[in-house]
Amino acid sequence: MAEDMEKLSSLVNHFNELWPESEIADWDRSGLMIGDLSSKIQTVFLTVDVTMDVLIHAKDSGANLVLAHHPMFLKGAHTLREDLAKGAEAAFAIKNDLAVFSAHTNADFVSNGVSQTLAKALGLGSLDFLDPDTKQGVTGTLGKPTTLLEFARAAARVLPSVAQGIKISGDSDRLISRVGLVAGAGDSYLNIAQDANLDLFITSDLRHHPSQDFVEQGKLNGGPALMDIAHWAAEWLWLEAAQKQLSDKFGSVSFVVSDLSTDPWDFVVMQ
Repeated sequence: MAEDMEKLSSLVNHFNELWPESEIADWDRSGLMIGDLSSKIQTVFLTVDVTMDVLIHAKDSGANLVLAHHPMFLKGAHTLREDLAKGAEAAFAIKNDLAVFSAHTNADFVSNGVSQTLAKALGLGSLDFLDPDTKQGVTGTLGKPTTLLEFARAAARVLPSVAQGIKISGDSDRLISRVGLVAGAGDSYLNIAQDANLDLFITSDLRHHPSQDFVEQGKLNGGPALMDIAHWAAEWLWLEAAQKQLSDKFGSVSFVVSDLSTDPWDFVVMQ
């Protein structure tokens, strides 16, 4: 049985084919975080984030490898003390023989990557890059124009539920056809989206001032409506796409998508 199991090195090599290391942003920390490349892998646990709850769920599911979108040490770590969160998580993974790998910015804009998966789930076709020069972001067109409110309701049915819901700026009756998006934090793309001939731009983690500037400029030039969806929800959909890609390649390995929400917010109080 063990002889037939895939080595971690084989999976990592394929990960790097699907999500090339050359596409990792300079500030990113993707790749193998923890693990012995010669270890045998039977079950892979797919998640957006690496948290202690995720690691416990991975262990309980019999996983040998956690495949995450967000790197375990994205902001760096200067100590692995177990009274600090990152140290406790790393210690738990090592003690329980859990390897940890992440595909972050190198999975964002590739074919069938995080942003394309979100676009397809929202019903967009004729996909292209939001920024053709950098080949980042996604644009697409709905099969049939719909109002902003109807589109938002459809998005709410597609996305996993979170406390914040979906935030929208724009006329609810505005017809939406051409949509641009960046799955995950994307307010750095607002200027590009403003000039991309869109009816709607979708992203996450939008801050007050960049959003306000975008909305005010849109009032002057008829720019796109704006939609803010939860970061975790926007990227969770990709896990099933990755699961299918990997299952087709590694028939002897079980790929399990985590249904544990790692969105940081528990509830909202409406005013």
